[in-house]
Amino acid sequence: MDDTGLGTLARQGDRWTLSFTRRLAHPREKVWRAVTEPEHLAAWYPQEIVGERKAGAPLRFVSAAGDGFDGQMLVFDPPSVMEFTWGTDLLRIELEADGAGTLLTLTDTFDDVGKAARDAAGWHECLDLLASDLDGTSPPAWGQTWRQVHPVYVTRLGPDAATIGPPPGWEDHAARRLPLAVVDHMPNVLLVSVPGTGHLLIDARNTWTTYKVNIHTGQIIW
Repeated sequence: MDDTGLGTLARQGDRWTLSFTRRLAHPREKVWRAVTEPEHLAAWYPQEIVGERKAGAPLRFVSAAGDGFDGQMLVFDPPSVMEFTWGTDLLRIELEADGAGTLLTLTDTFDDVGKAARDAAGWHECLDLLASDLDGTSPPAWGQTWRQVHPVYVTRLGPDAATIGPPPGWEDHAARRLPLAVVDHMPNVLLVSVPGTGHLLIDARNTWTTYKVNIHTGQIIW
């Protein structure tokens, strides 16, 4: 993998900042909608952002599993800058017109350097998904890019930046973000396939269970 699109890590006083710059082949107004409007955020941002889009507004970040945490909108200046607290992190997205396209800069400022490689891989994947959404192309499944680029960031940022791994339930979170197809349903039971993964999710009274399935024979392996 070359360095194109990779994030960088820098110390900012007693905190750390991950920075990403991507050139997107779309007008700034279109990119602004993609990074601020719920229907577009759903394609690339890790949680739903609940709250008004204005400076000072309280925010709630809600995962696909229904849990969440709080933040606050600090700057909202269309179509140039959006900055908010994301839990204890400070997230800033800047858009600059670049000919017919847009130069996007994302920075994430946080306290614990140990999670830098983990989060760098996460934002890398998110920005790839954003580009796919803007381009109208089919992205890889959630989590696939993270698995590919995380070792790159571990090497690039060093061992001190890789002492904290994915949070508990990360695999389930990634699975919930995959495109699903309903296979069959009965009273209180819903069978759903995860295309391309060989997994079958069985929902009995809203309690999800994941099974590995032989995609050729349909036999449940575990």
